[in-house]
Amino acid sequence: MAYTPEMRELIKKVEETRPSRVDNPFPRMTPEEKTEVLNNYHPDYIEEGFQPLRCGVNKGDRVPLELAALLEAESFLTHYRPDLNNFHYDVDVLVVGGGGAGAAAALEAHNEGVKVLLTTKLRFGDANTMMAQGGIQAADNSNDSPTIHYLDVLGGGGFSNLPALVKALVTDAPLTIKWLEEMGAMFDKYPDGTMITNHGGGTSRKRMHAALDYTGAEIMRTLREEVFNRGIEILEFNPAVELLMDDEGNAAGAVLYNLETEELLVVRAKTVILTTGGSGRLHFQSFPTTNHYGATGDGLVMGYRAGAHLAFMDTIQYHPTGAAYPPQLLGLLVTEKVRGLGAMFLNIKGEQFAYSLETRDVASSAIIRECRERKLGITTPTGIPGVWLDSPLIELIQGEGAIEKQLPAMLRQFQRFDIDIRKDPILIYPTLHYQNGGLLIDENGCSSVNNLYVAGENAGGIHGRNRLMGNSLLDILVFGRRAGRHAAGKSKNIKAAQILSLEHVDTYNKQLNETGVKSGITSPQLLPHYTHRED
Repeated sequence: MAYTPEMRELIKKVEETRPSRVDNPFPRMTPEEKTEVLNNYHPDYIEEGFQPLRCGVNKGDRVPLELAALLEAESFLTHYRPDLNNFHYDVDVLVVGGGGAGAAAALEAHNEGVKVLLTTKLRFGDANTMMAQGGIQAADNSNDSPTIHYLDVLGGGGFSNLPALVKALVTDAPLTIKWLEEMGAMFDKYPDGTMITNHGGGTSRKRMHAALDYTGAEIMRTLREEVFNRGIEILEFNPAVELLMDDEGNAAGAVLYNLETEELLVVRAKTVILTTGGSGRLHFQSFPTTNHYGATGDGLVMGYRAGAHLAFMDTIQYHPTGAAYPPQLLGLLVTEKVRGLGAMFLNIKGEQFAYSLETRDVASSAIIRECRERKLGITTPTGIPGVWLDSPLIELIQGEGAIEKQLPAMLRQFQRFDIDIRKDPILIYPTLHYQNGGLLIDENGCSSVNNLYVAGENAGGIHGRNRLMGNSLLDILVFGRRAGRHAAGKSKNIKAAQILSLEHVDTYNKQLNETGVKSGITSPQLLPHYTHRED
């Protein structure tokens, strides 16, 4: 759906101001200005969107309404239990989730010589990893260091991050790039072989490594091929629906649900690694989302019922540049690399109203303010508010051909709807992108439940209250690898459980009943409600 004549009239104002903006960027906000815009406009500060938990180890903590409903729901297995004495699989390390963190964990566990099973809800690789575009951070330039990266991560997270996790993240970063390259990942390079790096929002150095704007897909391709080459066993379309515990309360496996046969499968494992991803498909506060269809917070639900602590679940990342038009692309991620190359936020008058590379929380809040309070947004034909992202400015700054060379995925996505981002700006509005919090981990991915590990987007503590661009592809690999190594090493000293139990599910259901919580649903949800067929 191309831009309407009315929208084309508005684009003329963008074109009129463009030459004056090339060398005159908008100033960054002061700390006081950032605090004001966050407190007044960021969705995390809308109290009606949250509620305190009434049961479990985080009782009293504030979480999104949509997640609370699942955390306080009855188990998928409340009324139907498999025979826990009949193991369908018996392994050393069970990896639950088939994105980048799961693949990295499986590879490192396999390196330790233990028996690994990777099970995933959809196909292996159907994950937010595949959809990540802009890049992966690593401090490997001569003017950079892990220490500077560390400070950027802390600053981006509002200095609320857990320092030990940030230290692990930035220390392992350069070696993670080397590991990917040795497996065949192809990053953008200059003719002499030097890595091309760019800025992201909140970075003080250029440390964003990319593979055009297909970075996540390139990383996932590399990991999948390596997992396949190693012969690691994979179960597709078999999500976990509940963790299994031994008689001492340690994680000891999981119950899987085969989406095709509707059969329940029992897996005994000495250690379990949850890499189930985020919860964007719960559409907190009715925001559109960039997330894949499987992102329904399953790991949070299973881990929490088993007694694992949550952290930072009152903070969600809304990416400032989700597509607002055409409607077929609503919520689609417009990678931060577009702004890193020079695109600017503009209102209906063609005026820049915020520095383009503010951190994501601040940039999103500024856009919401421009549309809601200042009434200077653009309303699309479908009624969605938005502002312009002036993508043609990139070629004035970087030279003709820069968009086709560095943003081929973005260019093709919009060309399908007769919008050429080399000539016309993009209409954007914040979109639900990332789960800043998750199950609390230490630097080896250990949760508060013995023998239960967590890595990837369902882990909490690394990013504090806001994640910087390029640190998600990094964290899934750093903590996926760490969890895989530690879980495999630990499994060598664990005797397989003789008794598998779902007693923790009964205990949690009892708490719900005693508290008077009756949600009328079961969890985990597995898929968004709008994908379910109505017979």
